[in-house]
Amino acid sequence: MQLYSNVSSVPLSMAVFLATDHYDHIDEENYISATSLIKPLRQLILSSRVPRETAPPDLGAMIASRMGQALHDGIERAWIHNYQTALKALGHPQKVIDLIKVNPDRGSLKEGDIPVYLEQRAFKTVGKYRIGGKFDFVGEGRLEDFKSTSVYTAIHNTKDEDYCLQGSIYRWLNPDIVTKDSMAIQFIFTDWSGAKARQDPSYPQKRTVERVIGLKSIAETDAYVRRKLTLIEQYWDAPEAKIPECSDSDLWRSEPVFKYYKNPDKRSRSTKNFDTKQEANLRLAEDGHKGIVIERPGQVTACKYCSGFSVCTQKDRLIASGDLEINT
Repeated sequence: MQLYSNVSSVPLSMAVFLATDHYDHIDEENYISATSLIKPLRQLILSSRVPRETAPPDLGAMIASRMGQALHDGIERAWIHNYQTALKALGHPQKVIDLIKVNPDRGSLKEGDIPVYLEQRAFKTVGKYRIGGKFDFVGEGRLEDFKSTSVYTAIHNTKDEDYCLQGSIYRWLNPDIVTKDSMAIQFIFTDWSGAKARQDPSYPQKRTVERVIGLKSIAETDAYVRRKLTLIEQYWDAPEAKIPECSDSDLWRSEPVFKYYKNPDKRSRSTKNFDTKQEANLRLAEDGHKGIVIERPGQVTACKYCSGFSVCTQKDRLIASGDLEINT
């Protein structure tokens, strides 16, 4: 049983919700989930080395996860228990509603039927490993994934590669169900602002947005899975220092900032920050080259959410260099 701490002093009414996990986790040797398989190699391996006696997670850190879980559970219940009433309320004709089959056996489908699958788990064995995953939704062969996330994630496409890999693995696991070459990410924004949408046309104009992402071929995905398993096998028992470090992409490193100080002797606060060195040097030249430009490397944030954090020395160096600020 997973234990939790309540350092955040969450009231009991909410604490019970946050301490409840309905997900059907699989705890067996050599099992790797689709979501784990796309994680950086270092994170995947070091997470398994965190001592079990490590302090249990705080309830406050579970809010985003439980909100996402509740959203998925709600969508699944609606389709299983209420899809006919809901579709009728949306104006769909009964003859179309009658063709929809939710989670059908493949052999029971007739010509013209519209299959809809939700939360189906599949497995495939590769060598000694058992790969598994449970997709969110498939309608008429197209995979869909529901993501409750920040607007930033959608605007900057920060996780599109992960979405593509995860979706491709689901197709690799379910080639008879996921038959389309693209998938849809259904974003539900947790921090959407109507005021910002009215002011900025580049900001998402709705709280829910669909993004279509192409999937890798089944052959490409199979090659990816086998390469990743080879690396896992190679480094699983290797000393921590020998495991390849996370890349800037893995670390979610932001772009560098060029800080211009008009008075080099006063650096408590920069005169102005620039996105490029060229812009900063232009301002320096305009001021007669009396100031100074200092490049601040992009900040990393992924470490804050890594379950291997406590046993990773790469994060120690990032903290020491100032690239990782753990108190923000």
